[in-house]
Amino acid sequence: MEYYQKSLVIGEELGDKNGMADILGNIGILYKKEGKNASAVNHCQRSLTLAEEIGALDLQKEACQCLYNTYKAMGQDKNALAYYEQMIAMRDSMFNEENTRRLTQLEMQYQFDKKEATTKAEQEKKDVLAAQELERQTMARNGFMGGFAVVLLFAGVFFVQRNKISKEKQRSEELLLNILPEEIARELKEKGKADARDFDLVSTLFTDFVSFTETSVKLSASELVSEINQCFAAFDGIMEKYGIEKIKTMGDAYMAAGGLPVPTDDSVKNTVLAALEMQSFIQDRKTKLEAEGKLGFQMRAGIHTGPVVAGIVGVKKFQYDIWGDTVNMANRMESSGAASKVNISRETYELLKDDPQFTFEPRGKVDVKGKGEMEMYFISEA
Repeated sequence: MEYYQKSLVIGEELGDKNGMADILGNIGILYKKEGKNASAVNHCQRSLTLAEEIGALDLQKEACQCLYNTYKAMGQDKNALAYYEQMIAMRDSMFNEENTRRLTQLEMQYQFDKKEATTKAEQEKKDVLAAQELERQTMARNGFMGGFAVVLLFAGVFFVQRNKISKEKQRSEELLLNILPEEIARELKEKGKADARDFDLVSTLFTDFVSFTETSVKLSASELVSEINQCFAAFDGIMEKYGIEKIKTMGDAYMAAGGLPVPTDDSVKNTVLAALEMQSFIQDRKTKLEAEGKLGFQMRAGIHTGPVVAGIVGVKKFQYDIWGDTVNMANRMESSGAASKVNISRETYELLKDDPQFTFEPRGKVDVKGKGEMEMYFISEA
């Protein structure tokens, strides 16, 4: 404990938030072992806050695990469950990063295979040319048809190799575009990296399912995965329809953003329309499932508009992501919303209030954890 405290002081002097988050978590674990649960909660919560600021998923997961264990030991089951669910979400997000790494390996393997295929095609071309030269030398004996057969063989090999390379390239392109926006993927291929960019007006959208934990325990693993996959697949289609960029999924949460990587004048409106269509899909699906005697989900959705930073972090485990207070505010809009509703901030409302396509339900000032009171509105189509 003494040396952890010394390390914490040094970390604060250096401004090393990653190190501070790690040390605070370790101090919390020590307090937990000593039975000093209040101190453990304090230090692990500070660790989680720092880890969230710097986007360190592994440290967020460890901090949530510490809070879960401590609250469980204190008999505060509600708090323990909340941090257990957050810990699972962090684990899922880390799993998504691992999938990104594997797709990157596939891209590298494709480049290697492409080079090998080109070398093989060149060698085969040389072999065919040699055979063609031999055929010309014996043309008088074998006649015109023998030479023509060699030409056909060369053409067949060439077209087979070209088609193989084309298919592999197309497969690689599709995999890369499943991970990154088209402009970012193009920049990454041309420069070997993609620079982070500031965007002044981005509408960030968060959704998650209401009472997900309680509902999920009533479904088998295969039923749960199938249902989430069908919902998220539909969401992906809606994002494509409105030109909204899907950022990532975290457990049962879905995150997207309008206005990047290419800003547009209608990005705020399109983000809201996409959220309303997502809610309509979930409500229709719930009605259909319940008519079949099955369970369906309800969903909250929240949107906030403001500046963000967007880009790719890491070298081996890269992923296109966004950061900034706008992201945190959008998350608060979702958590402060209601089932089957789209909850927006005052900033988003000011940009759309004169649009006759929408109606607004003022909610007044709602108390938001860590932000104080904020004006919010439920939005729907007129």
